Amino acid sequence: MMQPGAYPAARAASTAVYDHFARRLAEAQRRGQEPLAPLPDAATMEAVIDAAFWASLRREEGYPPKISLAYLPPEEAVHPLLFERPMALDPAALTRVAPAVERPGIHLGVWHDRNQLSVWGTTRTTPALCFVLEVSAPGLLVVKHHSGEESGKFVNVAVLEGDQIKIVDEQASRLPGCPALLTSLLGFDSPGSWVRSVNVLVQLAVSMRAHEHGGSLLVVPSGDASWRESIVWPMPYAVLPPFSELAHLSRDVPPETERHGWQEALSPAVEAVAGLTAVDGAVVLTDGYELLGFGAKIGRRKGCPQVEQVAVTEPVVGGTPSVVHPEQLGGTRHLSAAQFVQDQRGALALVASQDGRFTIFEWSPCEAMVHAHRIEILLL
Repeated sequence: MMQPGAYPAARAASTAVYDHFARRLAEAQRRGQEPLAPLPDAATMEAVIDAAFWASLRREEGYPPKISLAYLPPEEAVHPLLFERPMALDPAALTRVAPAVERPGIHLGVWHDRNQLSVWGTTRTTPALCFVLEVSAPGLLVVKHHSGEESGKFVNVAVLEGDQIKIVDEQASRLPGCPALLTSLLGFDSPGSWVRSVNVLVQLAVSMRAHEHGGSLLVVPSGDASWRESIVWPMPYAVLPPFSELAHLSRDVPPETERHGWQEALSPAVEAVAGLTAVDGAVVLTDGYELLGFGAKIGRRKGCPQVEQVAVTEPVVGGTPSVVHPEQLGGTRHLSAAQFVQDQRGALALVASQDGRFTIFEWSPCEAMVHAHRIEILLL
C-alpha cells in the first residue's frame, strides 16, 4: 500500500488547480474585488490534497472522516477558533479531529507554521477564491472556492476520486443549449452569476441528491397544460390548488444584503418539495415553482415516437460528448425522463440516482434530440 506523500493524483491535479486559482485571482484583482484569499503554490496544494486523501481512507470510531480544509492565515479569518498549539497537517491528526468539524460550513484552517503546514483551528467563513479541499467520502475529494457572493455559494473546481481527476470546464456554460441551471452551478461567468430565478432549482438539485433515495423532478411551463398528456392519470398525489410557497419566495427575493431571513424561509420549503422526489414517480413543478403534484407516472405522449437516443455531456475538461440509449444512463427513471422531455420540449427534467449521479434532461434544438447533462461533479 502507498504511504502518505505518495498519492500520484495530488501532484497531477495540483498543477491544473493552481492554474485555475491563479487565473481567477488575477481576474478578481483587475475587477478590484476584495477581500481575496492568498494563493497557495502548487506544492502547497499538493501537500494538502495528499494529507486529505490519506485521512479519507482512515476511520475514527468506525466512521470515515468528512472534513473541509481551507488555506487561510488565522488573522484573515472572521471569528476563528484558534488552537493553542497548531496541529500537524497529518492524516492521523486530521482523522482524530474530524468528528468535531464534520458539520457543514466548518473549515479547518491551514497555514504555515515554522516552515511547515499546520492546522491552526477552525473558521466558518472564507474570503473569495480561498482554496478549500473537502473530503466527501473515502478517496473522494472536492476542490472548491467561495464565489464571493453573500449567498455563501461555493464553486467546484475539481474532483479527485482515487486515481481519477476531473477538472470542471469553465467554458461549459458557453456551449449551445447549456441550461441556466448548469450555468448557475458552474458560477464562472461573472460575479453575481447565481441567477435569482435559478437559485431555487440549484437548491432543489442539491437537496434531491442529498436524500439518497433517487428521484425525478419535472419542470413544466406555467400556463401550459400539455404536460398532462405525458402523465398516466390519475396522478397518485395531485395537488389542488397548486402549492405556492416556493413560488412566492422566488418572486419576493430581497436585496443581497437582506437575504438572511429569506434564505431561512426558503431552505425548509426547498427541503419539503425535494423530499417528495423520494416517492416513486416524479414531482411536477411549474417554472414559476408552483407544485402541481408528485408520484407522477410518465407515459409516452400519444402520437410521439419512443425516445431512442440522447446526447450526453459532462462539464469536465477533456470530456467528449456521446450519443447513447437513455437506459445506459441509469435505467427506467432516466428513460422516462428522456421520453418526457422529447415529448414536452419546453420542459426540463432533473433526475437523481441513488448512487449520487445527477442528470439534467432538456431538448436541444441544434442537436434535434434530448440532451443529458451529467452534473454530479458540481453538486458534491
